[in-house]
Amino acid sequence: MPELRSNFPPNSALGITRRAHWRALGIPVSDLLKPKIAIVNTSSELAACYAHLDDIAAVLKDELRGLGVVPFEIRTTAPSDFITSAGRAGRYILPSRDLIVNDIEAAVEGAKLDAMICLSSCDKTTPAHLMAAGRLNIPTVIVTCGYQHSGLAAGREADVEEVFLLASKAVVTGEPVDDLEVLADDAILGPGVCAGLATANSMHIVAEALGMAVPGAAPVRANSERMWDTVRRSAVALVDLIERDVRPRDIITAGSIQNAVRTMLAVGGSINTIKHLQAIAIESGVGIDVWETFRVLGRETPLVAAVRPNGPWLVENFEDVGGGATVLREILPLLDGDQLTVSGQTVAENAASARPADGKIIRPLSDPYGTDPAITVLRGTLAPGGAVAKRPVPDPGPHTFTGPARVFQNREEAIAGISSGRLAPGDVAVIRGIGVSGAPGMGMTSAFIFALHARGLAQSVALVTDGQFSGLVNQGVTIGEVSPEAAAGGPLGLVQDDDIIDIDLKTGRLDLLVDAATLAARTPYAPPADRDSGGGMLDQYERLVQPLNCGAVLCARPAAGLCEPALATALASTSTPN
Repeated sequence: MPELRSNFPPNSALGITRRAHWRALGIPVSDLLKPKIAIVNTSSELAACYAHLDDIAAVLKDELRGLGVVPFEIRTTAPSDFITSAGRAGRYILPSRDLIVNDIEAAVEGAKLDAMICLSSCDKTTPAHLMAAGRLNIPTVIVTCGYQHSGLAAGREADVEEVFLLASKAVVTGEPVDDLEVLADDAILGPGVCAGLATANSMHIVAEALGMAVPGAAPVRANSERMWDTVRRSAVALVDLIERDVRPRDIITAGSIQNAVRTMLAVGGSINTIKHLQAIAIESGVGIDVWETFRVLGRETPLVAAVRPNGPWLVENFEDVGGGATVLREILPLLDGDQLTVSGQTVAENAASARPADGKIIRPLSDPYGTDPAITVLRGTLAPGGAVAKRPVPDPGPHTFTGPARVFQNREEAIAGISSGRLAPGDVAVIRGIGVSGAPGMGMTSAFIFALHARGLAQSVALVTDGQFSGLVNQGVTIGEVSPEAAAGGPLGLVQDDDIIDIDLKTGRLDLLVDAATLAARTPYAPPADRDSGGGMLDQYERLVQPLNCGAVLCARPAAGLCEPALATALASTSTPN
C-alpha cells in the first residue's frame, strides 16, 4: 500500500508555520506529510452519556497512528437533554445541534484536516456529526459509542426514562418525590446514552442505515467488547475511505436517506429522526422531502421491532438478537441495497452477513408487530409543511379526533387551563408560538401531556402544537412540530377558540375546518411581547433558523431547492384527503 499523504501543501507559509507548532507537540518529521485526522470528541463532564468518550479517543489515537495517519482530538459543545434542558425551558437543546456542526466546521475546515472520525453519543451529537460530514464532505466515519447499563437491565425498578416519566407526573400532581430519588440513584449504572429506543439509539441506528457507521454498530452496550470492536473497525474503515477518496456525499444520497427512513419506521424510532434526517439531507446537498417520505413510506413499512418506550423489549434484548444490522437484513426487500457504506460494501452486501431475525424480538416482514406506523406524519390545511404523532405498539387508538380548539400561548397557560376547567373532554388544545423561531429554540409540551394524564383527560383531549414533546409520550392524540409554525405565518397562528380541528391518523390528515375567506380576514399571529430569549445565542438562532420542513437548519442564504424541499408537493397534498 502506498504511503498516504495529507492534501495540505507542506511548503506553503502556513504549512511551514504549522510544522513549528506540530514539532513542538512532539510530532516526528516523518509524520508531517501524513493525513491529519480529527477525532471529534463531543463530550463533557456534565452527563453520563459522555463519561467514557475520552477513553475511546485514546484508543482511536493509537489505532489511527498504527494505520499510518496522524490523529488530533478536537472538542465541541456537548448537550445532554436531561442536563442542558434546565435553562430557558429546554430551548437550548435543538439549537445546540447546529452549534456542534459549526464547532466542527471551525476546527476541522479551519485547520484543513483531511478526514474525521466522530464519537457520537447523546441525542444531538449524531445528527450534528452527520450534518457536519455532509457540509465538509471529507472522509468521515461515525462511531456509535453505546448505551448505558440501566437499572431495568440489572433487574431493578427503573431506567432514566422511567424516572423522567414518574418525576414529571409527580411535579404536575404534587406527589412526594422521596421514593423517586431512590429510583434515580439506581437508574443509571454506567456510561453511555439512555437505554431504550429514544433519540440517541435511534440516531445511532440511522447512522448505520445511512451507511456512515460500520455494519453492526448499533445499538451497542457502552464499553462492551462489541463497542471496542466497532471502534477498531471504524478506524480501519476511515483509512480505507481516505485511500479510495470516498466522501460523505458519495454515501449520503436520496437512496440512503430513504433507507434510513424505512429503518426508523420498521423499528418505531424517535420522531426526532425526521427533522434530523431532513437537516442531514440539506447539509449533504440532497433535495428530498423527508417529511413526505415518512408520510408515504409509513403506510407501507411493517413494524418488525418493538423496543421500549414503544414496546415491551429492552434495547439489550434488541442488541442481543442482532439489532440494527438484523433489521436491515429483514427489510432489505424494501431498501435500496446498492447504496454504498463506509465499510466499502453495499447495504445488501453488509446485510448478507447479518444475523436473521429471531422471530420473537425482531420479526420478519411476513409476521410483523403491525402495519400502522409508530411514527405518523400528517399534513393538511393546518399543517401544510407537516406534523408528527408518536404511537405505541400495539396501537389501541383513538385514531381520529374532531373537536373545538382551545388556544393557549404557552405550556404553562395550557396546564392552568386544565385546572380551571377551560379544557373539557372533546376539546383540542392548541399550544402555539413555541416552534423553532417562535420560542425560539422549540419549546417542550410534555408537562402538559403529563397533566392531562394526571387528570384523566389523556384520551379525551387532543393536543396540536408547533412545539415538541418527548417520544415517551405516545398515548392519546398528541400532534407536535406543526409546520409552518405560528410565528412563521402558519395556519396555526390563525386558529381561534371554537374553530373545529379534524385529526385522522389513519389517512395522515390534520385539517382546520374554517374557510379560507374567514382565515384571510383574521389578524396575523404576533409573538408575545414579553417573550424572553436572553439576548444571546437564542436570538441569533431565531434570525437564522429555517422551518422544520427544512430540518431547522441554520441558513443565512438558503440554497435553492434544498431549504425548501418539495414544499409545492406538500402544499398540493393538503388540499384534498388522500
